[in-house]
Amino acid sequence: MAQPTIGENIARFRRARPMTQEDLAEAAGVSVETIRKLEQGKSGGNPRMSTLNRLARALGVPATRLLGDASRETAAAVSDIDQLGLIQLRQALQPPRGLRGVLINGPEVDAPSLVEVSNAIRALDVAYHRDDYATTLSGLPLLITEARSAVSEASTDDRAQALELMAQTYQLAGTTLIQLHAFDLAHQALNDALDAAGRAGNDVIGGSVITTMCWLMLRQARFDEVEQLAVVTADAINPSFARPNPAQLAVWGWLLLRAGAAAVRNNRDDDADGMLNAAAAAAVRIGDRVPTALLSPGPATIGAFCPTTVAWKRVESELIAGHPDRALELARTAPVSERPTSNNRNRHQLDVAAAHLQVGQPDDAQGVLLTLKETAPAWLRHQRLATDLVSSIIAEKKRALGTELAALAELVGTER
Repeated sequence: MAQPTIGENIARFRRARPMTQEDLAEAAGVSVETIRKLEQGKSGGNPRMSTLNRLARALGVPATRLLGDASRETAAAVSDIDQLGLIQLRQALQPPRGLRGVLINGPEVDAPSLVEVSNAIRALDVAYHRDDYATTLSGLPLLITEARSAVSEASTDDRAQALELMAQTYQLAGTTLIQLHAFDLAHQALNDALDAAGRAGNDVIGGSVITTMCWLMLRQARFDEVEQLAVVTADAINPSFARPNPAQLAVWGWLLLRAGAAAVRNNRDDDADGMLNAAAAAAVRIGDRVPTALLSPGPATIGAFCPTTVAWKRVESELIAGHPDRALELARTAPVSERPTSNNRNRHQLDVAAAHLQVGQPDDAQGVLLTLKETAPAWLRHQRLATDLVSSIIAEKKRALGTELAALAELVGTER
């Protein structure tokens, strides 16, 4: 027997309150037409999680209770994952295997030195954080092949380091694939990264990989699993606050940020706040130091951890909890720092734009998005939230688009 779809769950909880579609629309701050389409299964099979979060809060249930079995709604959707640009990376991550695991027609490369692999990881990590996805994608297939070769040729003394580099290579691949919405391929890359970190016996890199895995699973609305995975991993890392290893403490803090992000999306705001407080304490304990270990590609890929990072995540949490005015207040008072990566900085700006829009300030929201268009156009193009925000701004203005807004709509793929 098939499980109920998202729309069927919404209708069931709505009627149990009891609430009309109009009542639910007003309480959730969405249109009646949106609810009607969801309940009739006409949402295109892929409703925004922000919409489901609002509906869940209005209905007084965890967001995961609404998800149900979405397979019937998504079965007919066309996948956009298998782009031609990913073929070489897919071949590197999923090489053809024969009997007994023998690679068929595998590329032959001379084993590079570990320094060469490390330098290549850093170069592609820099390209990724500059939103140069073309360079990152073109370099990753060869880097994966070379990292594997370095492990197979490593001496006993160098094997752990070679495995650490391979883990960081796979993590960088997974991070890039998440950004490009190739989620299943990203999941495999991160599993390979976690395997390599485990074989190396490096829990810091392994915890960093799990932090990226949690980001992926958040994108897939797997909130319960994210929270459990992040908390269990943080407990296993268990850094000492008295004599902290900064990289270990930073990864621990990032894991709590992921757990908090899952909790607030599942309508458990108090739990999320407690996790943010613990992460903030870790950020303060690290202080103004930027340890060399924290600059390694593994932890750097998830972003430098500092009080500003935590402050930005508080803004996101308040926004998801339905408090855009509080989110804007926190954004104005967040500490200024150059440490967080551009991706985390850009995401924070999207949250600020969303908060402006929710409090009835579409011009301010547009201003934030126009700044992102100038500073990070390649990144912005891949953000579904940006598309939604631009669509909402256009609907709010109810007049002919100006040149700037029209260009913004074209960049993010908004239908006008």
